[in-house]
Amino acid sequence: MRMTDRPSNEEGALAPWFAAGREAAPLPSGEFMARMEALALESQPAPRAAPAAPARQSRGRGRLLARLRAMGGWPALAGLTAACAMGLWIGAAAPEAAVDWVATATQEQGLSGLDPASGFDYAMLGL
Repeated sequence: MRMTDRPSNEEGALAPWFAAGREAAPLPSGEFMARMEALALESQPAPRAAPAAPARQSRGRGRLLARLRAMGGWPALAGLTAACAMGLWIGAAAPEAAVDWVATATQEQGLSGLDPASGFDYAMLGL
């Protein structure tokens, strides 16, 4: 039973008329359905020929391009290259502020000063 099959309180005095309309629902004729089918088939686009297969690339280049696409394409490769270059630069010529902070942290708190979870571990132990 669909929701529209149930009589509602809003129908009021028109409820018998609506019930009669629900019982005698007209079905479309075969001629009408044939015309609709002809119009639908007429409006569909004609099938196209399948595109020609692209020329085969060499194996090495195809694999490299597939991996590049999997990473996100050329923009992702540019970002990865920039991050690698920055990491090498910071590693080779470390800023003085970072060197001073690491030296201060290890002298005052020992090596546990560099571990971000060490305070949480001590709190859980109840020390």
